[in-house]
Amino acid sequence: MENYGQQHHFSSIHKGSTNGIVDGFKGLASNSVTTHALDGHDMQTGVDDLASETSYDQESTVSDCESSINGANNEQSEVLSRGLIRLEEGERPHEIIRRRFVSSLGSLGARTTVVAIRRNSCSSVNGQARLQSFQIYSRAMQKKCGGNANIKYAWYATSREGINKILSYGFSHCGLPENNGLYGRGVYLSPDDSPLESVKSSIVDEDGLRHLLLCRVILGKMEVVHPGSEQCHPSSEEFDSGVDNLLAPKKFIVWTTHMNTHIFPEYVISFRAPHCLKEFLEIQDPLKKPTSPWMPFPSLISVLSRILPSPTINLIAKHHRDHRENKISRHEMIQRVRQITGDKLLIAVIKSFRDKHHKALTGLSPYNGFK
Repeated sequence: MENYGQQHHFSSIHKGSTNGIVDGFKGLASNSVTTHALDGHDMQTGVDDLASETSYDQESTVSDCESSINGANNEQSEVLSRGLIRLEEGERPHEIIRRRFVSSLGSLGARTTVVAIRRNSCSSVNGQARLQSFQIYSRAMQKKCGGNANIKYAWYATSREGINKILSYGFSHCGLPENNGLYGRGVYLSPDDSPLESVKSSIVDEDGLRHLLLCRVILGKMEVVHPGSEQCHPSSEEFDSGVDNLLAPKKFIVWTTHMNTHIFPEYVISFRAPHCLKEFLEIQDPLKKPTSPWMPFPSLISVLSRILPSPTINLIAKHHRDHRENKISRHEMIQRVRQITGDKLLIAVIKSFRDKHHKALTGLSPYNGFK
């Protein structure tokens, strides 16, 4: 594998755009390699940790990649090794990514096995061009945002074939994106500390493996995008990307207009998880619904309409109609509504309805007599 002590030739290209990386990967800070930071500015409070560990000599890239392919003793290594360099277990980048990924999965982490982590070699002409394009837009975003381009690591779920296509040709969308365009037309990524959202969207291949891309993403100034939005570009020149929640984001939305300049796929992680993943997650994390009476759906929509924007309510109402027309099951409808509203809001609304119902029947608060 790579000699990390002789990697300065390519490091100024590969990492110049992100001298500061996601806080979650600070563990490699002490081993950072001295290289050129973009305009000498630290983009985030984190230091150049993963990037510094994973920079490498351009001339050795092809031979390293070829050796990993020629030495592969299984089909999986061959189909995912084109343009990728496999990190060995025990290497600090491998261990940091593996630990970060598994520990962020909650109860699913104990049932998940990381099989391989590979790094994008950028060895092709197109790969080099895409990396340089990412750097150019990083600099432009720095100037636009007063010195902070808001570059973060984020997960992206796709199939094994999808990964090969992205590495070869870049991101593309024909029709609606993931989640049926729940947050508009764009590429949906999960923050590095919330891989579960991407794991849910991952696709099992014929070898029983799932794959995620770990990407560097230029987010710039983010704006909140509500479920049901038909947005496909920033709402104004003030904004650069979308997010479902500014304080606790679960989704970053990079618009289709920006997807091949603001996203750089840097790693591929291949892992095994329970085959019936959705069923496993439902058992582990069921909706903690309050006791009866359960809230009628029309009443729920009525209350939510006073809280959520119209496009979001229209989407919820559409799922309700689809259920009544037997297009989707009740379980599917509930899951989609949970995804749109979030369990915290949903539980609060139902609990409030229950309390009011109880008071109407008894004339007392359900908590009277317990204080």
